[in-house]
Amino acid sequence: MSNDTLTAIQGIQVGHASLANGPSGCTVILTRGGATAGVDVRGGAPGTYGTDTLNPLNLVDRVHGIFFTGGSAFGMSVAEGVRNYLSSRGIGFDSGHGLIPIVSGAVIFDLGLNQSGLYPDAALGFEACTQASSEPVPQGCVGAGTGASVGKLYGLQQAMKSGLGSACVKAPSGVKVAALMVVNAFGDVIDPALNHPIAGCRKSPHSLQLIDADAQLRHLKQLKGFSEGQNTVVGVVATNVKFTKTQLTKVAQMAHDGLARTVYPAHTQYDGDTIFSLSCGDLEGVEVSVVGSLAAQATARAILHGVRKACSWGRLPAFADLHPR
Repeated sequence: MSNDTLTAIQGIQVGHASLANGPSGCTVILTRGGATAGVDVRGGAPGTYGTDTLNPLNLVDRVHGIFFTGGSAFGMSVAEGVRNYLSSRGIGFDSGHGLIPIVSGAVIFDLGLNQSGLYPDAALGFEACTQASSEPVPQGCVGAGTGASVGKLYGLQQAMKSGLGSACVKAPSGVKVAALMVVNAFGDVIDPALNHPIAGCRKSPHSLQLIDADAQLRHLKQLKGFSEGQNTVVGVVATNVKFTKTQLTKVAQMAHDGLARTVYPAHTQYDGDTIFSLSCGDLEGVEVSVVGSLAAQATARAILHGVRKACSWGRLPAFADLHPR
């Protein structure tokens, strides 16, 4: 079976784990022996872990694991599980006093759906690592996408269910760029090919009719009754091109263009939009701008997949409910 997901990049493994008693979970990306990485944060309410490590000015030049998780700040405990897993397998940065696994990640706010009082933790992070494989990435309401939603201009009651998506762009030159995105946006998701929303804010809690959130903003001065920091699109792009941290930071920046093409509005004060980037190959002689452009394409496709492969939860419909076969 053809693989057009993140694991099409050799050396990457992805694993999911979800809570048994609530709509939340986590996803881990493991790199064989570590990979050079960059990151770019655009949202106004980020929830991130270990991003300073990826600053080109700083010492460590490889990351061994990246995680995405629900649970908001409570989900940060997943990092411990990922680090424990890597440590148990002798993977990490050689500090001269033992190996230290370098782990980075980001959270989404899914507490509106997950009211169980249970959150992704170290044990769930460890479990996701044990499930990691190089097989095509399962998509939809899995892992960190279990509790994701979109279209929250008028609150969760008029939103739609979303999930996690992945895609890979393979160029004739041999360049590969893949993306994995957890789609939990404040805004609507637009398919650029159709030029209209495929998921987002609905006319009423009982309606399957979408409104145009971007257009609605023209009539508003304040977004009332909605707390900051309850949304975000987080993800990672990876390539088989050999790049430095500085070059990968630019790739991560350009990948955000794919987010802006598909999420309206994007990068708001209510989102924590964060994209990591990884170099997992030895292909040389490729310009950063080429890879960055392909990263934007892969990001856009992954976001659309995350919406189209989601399933409904409770009163929140999904794409399939609006477009029954």
